[in-house]
Amino acid sequence: MLSKFKIISFSDDELRSKTGQYQVQINPENYEHGHTTEYTIDRGIDAAGALAKFKTHKPEYVKFDLIIDATGVVPGVTSIEDEIAKFRKTAYAFVGKVHSPNYLKLIWGKLAFDCMLKSMDVSYLLFSPAGLPLRAKLALNFRQHQTPADLARRSGKQSADLTHARVTSSDRTLPLMCYQVYDDDTLYPQVARENDLNDLMHLSVGQELNFPPVDS
Repeated sequence: MLSKFKIISFSDDELRSKTGQYQVQINPENYEHGHTTEYTIDRGIDAAGALAKFKTHKPEYVKFDLIIDATGVVPGVTSIEDEIAKFRKTAYAFVGKVHSPNYLKLIWGKLAFDCMLKSMDVSYLLFSPAGLPLRAKLALNFRQHQTPADLARRSGKQSADLTHARVTSSDRTLPLMCYQVYDDDTLYPQVARENDLNDLMHLSVGQELNFPPVDS
């Protein structure tokens, strides 16, 4: 039986409270799963070159194009606008109770990817004589979401002199995050400068912050 690509939505950052599911009409032809490592460059005065020192792994991403067809050739969709609205409700719409869009899990074959939607570009490809769209392509980019438990395990594997990374959520203030990383909530001004933060009271949900090494 053909397995269909599913996007499951959750209201909490632990991905425990399921709120909905979107199943694609047509499976994507391919997807891109990206990984990025960030380094700091140590340039010595007398050194001939530069030493790259590991800083952090950036959040991974998954990108793919989703085709929606309302011509009748592929069953399941009768209105492009309604189908895009269903997808937006699952992955894009702002949810007031959690002050962010839904947290998501992508499921297809061996892919199981916790994430949030980063961007969506819609291209309309075919129209009826009345000018109504009959086919659309959604170019989707999903940014990895790590649960607090994932981040705790990740930080436990990092040595004390490395930069730590944390993803913000609606229930975390900068002093609290500093306490979790350093056991010292008074270090938030240094972290704010490191991340060029102007508003310390209203952090963007899903934002990754770097917590640099500090002198003991």
